[in-house]
Amino acid sequence: MTRQPTIPLTPVSRRGLLGALVAGAGALAAASVQAGLPASTGKSADTIDVLSPEEALAAYEAEIARLRAAKVSGTPLDHLERMRAELLRALTKPVAERRWVMVIDLRACVGCHGCTIACVAENKLPPGVVYRPVIDEEIGRYPNVTRRFIPRPCMQCDNPPCTGVCPVSATFTNEHGVVEVDYEQCIGCRACIAACPYGARTFDFGYTYAADTTSPGVMFGADQAATYETVTTFEYGKAHARRDLHDSPVGNVRKCHFCMHRVLNGQLPACVTTCIGRATFFGDANDPDSLVSELIAKPNVMRLKEDLGTEPRVYYLQ
Repeated sequence: MTRQPTIPLTPVSRRGLLGALVAGAGALAAASVQAGLPASTGKSADTIDVLSPEEALAAYEAEIARLRAAKVSGTPLDHLERMRAELLRALTKPVAERRWVMVIDLRACVGCHGCTIACVAENKLPPGVVYRPVIDEEIGRYPNVTRRFIPRPCMQCDNPPCTGVCPVSATFTNEHGVVEVDYEQCIGCRACIAACPYGARTFDFGYTYAADTTSPGVMFGADQAATYETVTTFEYGKAHARRDLHDSPVGNVRKCHFCMHRVLNGQLPACVTTCIGRATFFGDANDPDSLVSELIAKPNVMRLKEDLGTEPRVYYLQ
């Protein structure tokens, strides 16, 4: 079921939200100056903040191309910079022409759970709520045994079984192709949790990490921790205070949302930027020149439970 999303649709068109993008271009330009390379934008540092969205993207891509060719510090450009440029390019396109996908290289995942912790920190997740667990799987028979780690975010299915079972239409696919949960509409029946074949949904019972700890007068920092656990989050591009309020996540189902509040502001998802094994990729699969398009075209790509017809947007390299 498709509904009007609560996420702002075209933030890239607003100059005020280009601060992070322009800052990235400026940082790259500064790096090139330190490396003794000529500036490519032709604009001085005091005028870069008036670039249009198209100029900011062009400046960022030009700097990346030149740094890649020059191999600053003797190493190739990190793929995070390439994905950032591709993300900015995707945001200049109409919403309907984008297809956000995630690719996870199981050969590179080391099971550090860094992505899980980054997701907890980004979304202020309480006990029992996890958006991106890492499944630890043992393969083979002794003595020929190995381990495989499988990060499992929400699959953002094109044919999601969770949306049809919701009795109040609180979960739906928005215009970005992301399966969303409306905290104001959700009644906490948890039917969608039972319907999800990937176990990608959890319920927020309102627990906090500081609730059952030692008396605040004895434990240092207890008051600050309790305050942090109720801080406002910005899932789906809307402010949510985690308290017993009508639009609070407490008492509702929660799930991964591809960090769309970051993506639509020109930033990669938190799990992508914190992966120490460089195992997680994100981008627009409708861009034939994007990194994710290259990866999902490889013969060793697979998706979980494809036989169910869910058409997940998360791909795995094995």
